[in-house]
Amino acid sequence: MDAHLRAGVAIYNAGHYHAAHDAWEDRWLELESGTPDERFLHGLIQFTAAVHHARNRNWSGATGLADSGRGYLADLPPEYRGANVDAVRTYLAALERDPERIERGPPPALTHEGTALGLGDLDFAATTVAAAVLAEELGYDEAAIERAVEYARADLEAGEEGSRFVALLFDFVRDDEHRAVVAQRLAEQGQRRAGRDADVGGLFEE
Repeated sequence: MDAHLRAGVAIYNAGHYHAAHDAWEDRWLELESGTPDERFLHGLIQFTAAVHHARNRNWSGATGLADSGRGYLADLPPEYRGANVDAVRTYLAALERDPERIERGPPPALTHEGTALGLGDLDFAATTVAAAVLAEELGYDEAAIERAVEYARADLEAGEEGSRFVALLFDFVRDDEHRAVVAQRLAEQGQRRAGRDADVGGLFEE
């Protein structure tokens, strides 16, 4: 869960409030209902959804989600799996009372082990999660990003620490100014790699 948790925290802190839940949702759906981990991720998902609705001035949606999110997080300790649960609960209570507060100031940062993670703080595992989420949220070629992740993992398993795919994936997640250019390079690199693999495979066909 750690890579997905960290990715979602960093995506949220980067201002992609709606997208953050995508980093957590698959893991949440795998968990047994009512367990602490399930309630934790469910509460975070409700929290980011409440923030998203408030920012879009859907006051009733925001207050309803704030109430339910607070309920899911109610019995967890102030810090759970390294996340600042108590700060989230406090903000949800305030948002439920006054959803228009979102227009007077930003929501609180999410922290993990005391740090308000940014996209530049993510390791490779969390970066691959963030890359897939951002590709979907921002309209990039999801298949190209998925293929780049596969090649990056294969390179690392082969001991290629200087993999071009690894470097470009980090750039795609971290460099919002040049993200479109990096996405194009990832797609081109992936096409070339696929072509080379096909050529090599053809050498052994009878």
